[in-house]
Amino acid sequence: MHSRKKLKKIALIVLSLIILFFVGQAVLKIARITPFLFQLVFNHDVNLKKSDDHINILLLGIGGGAHEGPNLTDTIIFASVSPSQKKVTLISIPRDLWISDLNAKINSAYASGEEKRTGGGLVLAQAVVGKILNQPINYGVRVDFNGFIKAVDEVSGLDINVDRTFDDYEYPIDGKEEDPCGHSDEDLKNLATASSQLEAFPCRYIHVHFDKGVSHMDGKTALMFVRSRHAQGEEGSDFARSQRQEKVIKAFKDKIFSVQTIINPARIISLYDITKGSIDTNIKEDEFDDFIRLSQELKNAKIENTVLDTGSDETDRPGLLINPAPSENYSFQWVLLPRIGDNNFSEIQKYVDCEIKIGKCPIPKEPGK
Repeated sequence: MHSRKKLKKIALIVLSLIILFFVGQAVLKIARITPFLFQLVFNHDVNLKKSDDHINILLLGIGGGAHEGPNLTDTIIFASVSPSQKKVTLISIPRDLWISDLNAKINSAYASGEEKRTGGGLVLAQAVVGKILNQPINYGVRVDFNGFIKAVDEVSGLDINVDRTFDDYEYPIDGKEEDPCGHSDEDLKNLATASSQLEAFPCRYIHVHFDKGVSHMDGKTALMFVRSRHAQGEEGSDFARSQRQEKVIKAFKDKIFSVQTIINPARIISLYDITKGSIDTNIKEDEFDDFIRLSQELKNAKIENTVLDTGSDETDRPGLLINPAPSENYSFQWVLLPRIGDNNFSEIQKYVDCEIKIGKCPIPKEPGK
């Protein structure tokens, strides 16, 4: 009996050593790919670039791949992180904001920079957004949608609480942005300025629907949730879209730093392989561990989200932007401008500064008040 107990103990020890060996090999493999993981254990300081105790990050989302204008930024979010206050302020900037210096919409900044030179996209985008908001930007991160879809699927999807049931009948189909939908060249000239692009080019769009309540979303569904721009009712506003983006960002962050992900070496390696080709960033490799520690410190941080938009007549909520009539000044495009005047961002700058330092700042109904 004593001999059996001894053998059992030896077997358990051997089994433990085997498990430890394989886990060790997995961790070493991770370490070779992402050395910062070892730093997480021994170093607890966060040493990142700061501006007045704030770490400012520009987050960009592009279509990539076969999308029309693959480097145009569909999502533009300025994030200001205050480690001391345990607060994160997210400012969503609409892609249709007209920038006189570019003679184009702000969503073209990254693409224009990349056309000039590889790596110039983040430089130009950060410069443009920094000037608009009058805020220094310490870091930039650009993610393409294909990488987003794969990453969400890799963490087995996200549970998102949908605030309101909504339908979007004009969700764009990838690769069909210029599909003539059977129209002749002559028809296309007449339809270019049609009031309803859905009626003129129905083959370019699909209908997406979300029900109110908690929904488990895979990567493709989560992307539709954050990209939807033409929902009927209140969810069709940039304000609502910004709130949806915040929900997905938070859910993804929670999933990444969950125990199930952190202790799963295979999942971490897979996430790295999936995302490394989908991300453009000026964050240095020796700063990765600092960002992970920062995320851990901010697990219970207060997140405040706001969007620069035209407001809402339905809820009597004022906005800081206006939508002018199409004109030659803006290449006859649908654009947004500061309500106090083209290229005058002073009111926006004052509002953003208040949001970062105080939060929940009211927008006056009358411009310049």
